[in-house]
Amino acid sequence: MQTKTVLILGANSDVAKAALLQYVAKGYHVIAASRSTDELQRFTADLQHVQVRYFDAADFASHAAFYAQLTEKPHIVLYAAGYLKHNEEALLDWEGSFRMMQVHYAGAVSIINIIAMDKQNTRLERIIGLSSLSGVRGRKSNFIYGSTKSAFTQYLAGLRQYLFSRRITVNVVVAGYIRSKMTAGLNLPESLMLEPSFIASAVVNAGSGFTIVPGFKWKLIYTALKYMPEKLVAKLP
Repeated sequence: MQTKTVLILGANSDVAKAALLQYVAKGYHVIAASRSTDELQRFTADLQHVQVRYFDAADFASHAAFYAQLTEKPHIVLYAAGYLKHNEEALLDWEGSFRMMQVHYAGAVSIINIIAMDKQNTRLERIIGLSSLSGVRGRKSNFIYGSTKSAFTQYLAGLRQYLFSRRITVNVVVAGYIRSKMTAGLNLPESLMLEPSFIASAVVNAGSGFTIVPGFKWKLIYTALKYMPEKLVAKLP
């Protein structure tokens, strides 16, 4: 049986690292791609079947060459690159806002388009994007970050339809609060915090459905946000 290859883009995030460990434990070969290659090399030093590659989501001009130079084309792709600028800061800092747009949306579209349109890679079977509950509805506390995640989710929804005839599954993992580097220092409800390994398990064990919301509480919140009247959404933080 052929060993399957997973390409993780943005592999230095906490969820991506947890997913990497779970994929390796299941016998996959993993290509871990990130700007932080030194940290990834240290993290994967004792692991077998892992390659570390440099990848910058915001360097669009490098994406075609990055993909062309992969010695093994992937069966599974996970896009987990992330960047956070808090809303009040983002409103005053265009570069920070633009960076979120580049990392969460434009960079994702750039590299995933290249991967998806490589019809010579007949073993591509799944593309997974790590999104956020922040992208479900616009809220005054995080609408800039949320808008980038919403755009990414909608892109994946259309891509799923586009790739259906080629039997390539596209999933989006819509995550709530994750205990991670990105959320460190934020005042978030402890009862709603999820561990990176829990989110990673939802990624690694993704099925055929499009939207995956890990955690029972977050499934309820997702449904409430999706259908809540606008006048109630306006009262949320």
